[in-house]
Amino acid sequence: MDIKAADVMKLRQMTGAGMMDCKKALIEAEGDYTRAQEIIREKGKLVAAKRADRETTEGAVVARIDGDKAIILCLGCETDFVSKNAEFQALANAVADTAIKNLPADAEALKACTLADGRTVEAAITEQTGKTGEKHVLVGYEKIEAPFIVSYIHAINGKLGALVGFNKEVPAELAKGVAMQVASMNPVAINKDSVPQNVIDNELTVAIEKTKEELVHKAVNSALEKAGINPAHVDSEDHIASNTAKGWITPEQADKAREIIKTVSAEKAANLPEAMINNIANGRLNKFFKENTLEEQEYQMGDGKTSVKAAIAAVDKEAKVTVFKRFSLND
Repeated sequence: MDIKAADVMKLRQMTGAGMMDCKKALIEAEGDYTRAQEIIREKGKLVAAKRADRETTEGAVVARIDGDKAIILCLGCETDFVSKNAEFQALANAVADTAIKNLPADAEALKACTLADGRTVEAAITEQTGKTGEKHVLVGYEKIEAPFIVSYIHAINGKLGALVGFNKEVPAELAKGVAMQVASMNPVAINKDSVPQNVIDNELTVAIEKTKEELVHKAVNSALEKAGINPAHVDSEDHIASNTAKGWITPEQADKAREIIKTVSAEKAANLPEAMINNIANGRLNKFFKENTLEEQEYQMGDGKTSVKAAIAAVDKEAKVTVFKRFSLND
């Protein structure tokens, strides 16, 4: 069948697919535009299925604010080249416009929403996958509500962004600074009272185990030094073997070190002071809260000594952050 260039161009304008893809679709559909469009959509689904296991480390984070409501989402792709493509950016922004208009409950609900051109979000993403030949995926979507909301999207790569909600309006400079803090420092919660219990439990368990290991290690090193053996020479079986071969320790010292490590480790582990362990572990947990909760973090826009909570209070004692969301394709 003779397919004219004008026919191919018409289908391209209808679908946005490449010229060759449009020509092939028209030939297969014997000139039927409706069937050709369906063929192109099916091609997109096929490409999406083939690339389902590929990583999407590039893409765009986009936010929208409408009064006391806001959304942030991340549309991912495989390469920086595609992420900077005008069609990809247009799709990300179209999805964001649909999200703020409909405020769907979650990412799955957003995929079912309809764009301004009549396609569902999911169909549009699949079709774009077919056009570029690489995986496109809605990496994440969140929405928030607050009396005052600010967004921040990293201007250089567009792959990092945050939404921050306050209980009241605050100066723009402070609001942006706190949003940048969330984006760059990735806090786990607003304050220690809002840290999920499973996170606290895990951090405390890690702190206790680390403290135990350090106390045992300290006792072993002390015993080795008393025996005239450098702990650094016997801190692993590989080091013992290599340092014996080099003549840095004798075979007798190597055997002595192994015996000390075995016996002292067992004795110390069986007699660790529980109160001391808990005190040290709780200290480490408090350090975790200071470094990983927004209010306690050092304010990056400040003097190097001020916490985020103090920075906000210095401007308005009644103001506080009530919610935040963050997305990054680099984490």
